[in-house]
Amino acid sequence: MAEETLTPVIDAATPGQPQLVTFGCRLNAFESEVIRNHASAAGLNDAIIINTCAVTSEAERQARQAIRKARRLNPSARIIVTGCAAQISPEKFAAMDEVDAVLGNEEKLKAESFTALSLSRAPHVAVADIMTVTETAPHLISGFAARARAFVEIQQGCDHRCTFCIIPFGRGNSRSVPTGAIVDQIRQLVANGVREVVLTGVDITSYGGDLPGNSGLGALTRRILTLVPELPRLRLSSLDVVEVDEELRRLIITEERLMPHLHLSLQAGDDMILKRMKRRHSRDDAIRFTTEMLAARPDLVFGADLIAGFPTETEAMFENSLRLIDDCNLTFLHVFPYSARSGTPAAKMPQVPGPVRKARAQALRERGLIAQRAYFARQFGAATRVLVEKSEGNAAFGHSDHFAPVSLGFGAVPGSIIDTRINGATDEHLTAIAA
Repeated sequence: MAEETLTPVIDAATPGQPQLVTFGCRLNAFESEVIRNHASAAGLNDAIIINTCAVTSEAERQARQAIRKARRLNPSARIIVTGCAAQISPEKFAAMDEVDAVLGNEEKLKAESFTALSLSRAPHVAVADIMTVTETAPHLISGFAARARAFVEIQQGCDHRCTFCIIPFGRGNSRSVPTGAIVDQIRQLVANGVREVVLTGVDITSYGGDLPGNSGLGALTRRILTLVPELPRLRLSSLDVVEVDEELRRLIITEERLMPHLHLSLQAGDDMILKRMKRRHSRDDAIRFTTEMLAARPDLVFGADLIAGFPTETEAMFENSLRLIDDCNLTFLHVFPYSARSGTPAAKMPQVPGPVRKARAQALRERGLIAQRAYFARQFGAATRVLVEKSEGNAAFGHSDHFAPVSLGFGAVPGSIIDTRINGATDEHLTAIAA
């Protein structure tokens, strides 16, 4: 689980345009824009494209549900299924009567895949062996539909084999996009009105290991900030705490354009569970990283992924994860009850009963909500800059530098970055007035 998952994003149906339904991570969100461009160029204007996620069994179930609903509401549409779940289990989706075509993760990013579909020359299933892919081609997109924020893929795949994770079998081994192509992509996005870029991938702290010179994520971040001075805000997706290089640490501490919100791939707070997960960090590593970074940049805010009820987790082990929220000063949590994935080592370990997993996940969420409320309370009266993402009448919505959701009591132009003052909060978001 290399980065946080997102709520499924469903395009509003636009006549004459393919419709995308995107499950899963930010990398999928980026790739859906690539798919949109290819499908539109190929004239697949009646297509509904389901970009699936495989991180949990529930994600696959939701994808199948979305496919059936799409066919029910659009009996004449062409339904194309792709993404990680389609890559790992193409036969399951190909067997669904509602599905017209299945594309693998490599095929979905190629223009020729959609051209072949438009000419009715494509096979029902086009899914190659992802483990044979050794490079990641850059994909230039002009912007994100109705968004001031854009995701930019810097890396694909993962060389690690966490025992709970099926994603390497959907994405392949780690491979990096060349730095120059990333810089060109960001320049184009900024020229087209994007104000904030999020660097994304499956395991972004592994960036550059396969490139000449073996330069890391810190060097890439420095080059982006130097070569694209017109970019106001840069963010990073999930980080492995033990893989953050020294140059990246310095930039996080000193560079104001690198936003003070870090999302950490922690997964658990107990050392034995971390070992059984085959994670690369210990509990002390996580606490040391957050403590040192906060000491150097006190306004940093941390988010994290946490899994509840991993196989063999005892109550005492779970308590260590629960205490990690306070020990690491975590504010924004993405909590997942453990979901066994066929083909992973963890699925063969002694399982925690389902009701216990759910109860522990709920306890983590409740503790996380307490931390978030405390953070929101500390913001009352504070000045903050908000990137406006939506505006309707006398109200607007966006995110602060710290990625806190902010509801504004006035209209504003989407894409603008405005000075505000926090004047209240709900459990879901802060509220603000113009400064």
